[in-house]
Amino acid sequence: MKIERNPREVHAPVAAYTHQIEVGPGGRWLVLSGQIGMRVDGSVPDSAVEQIAVALENVRHNLSAAGMSVADLVKVTVYLVGEVDNEGRRAAFAEFFGSHSPCMTLMYVSGLASPAFRVEIDAMAWSGDGDKERR
Repeated sequence: MKIERNPREVHAPVAAYTHQIEVGPGGRWLVLSGQIGMRVDGSVPDSAVEQIAVALENVRHNLSAAGMSVADLVKVTVYLVGEVDNEGRRAAFAEFFGSHSPCMTLMYVSGLASPAFRVEIDAMAWSGDGDKERR
């Protein structure tokens, strides 16, 4: 069981996320380490928005390797360094998530593991009996 909630007593989400997701027993968790905007060949795009797209694809590949999909994501944390084109960032997330709205936190940080990295995304996914409610 997976229940998404946006309580009436809390402001409406200001982007494509859900305030809370409750998961029940009978499922399995997948915890992803921070995924950076590095391609499989080791290259890193200069643009933060391109790095976001690559990091999100790395999240997708990790999910797939575990037999999960974007719809199984329940918590995503995004770390950004420096100025990022907000419209481009929002478009990249909208394309990746589609109609799915996991819980999400976005933080601006002073740096990551290398000065070349401008984005890192970690996530938690849960796959269960297929039941999903929205409240």
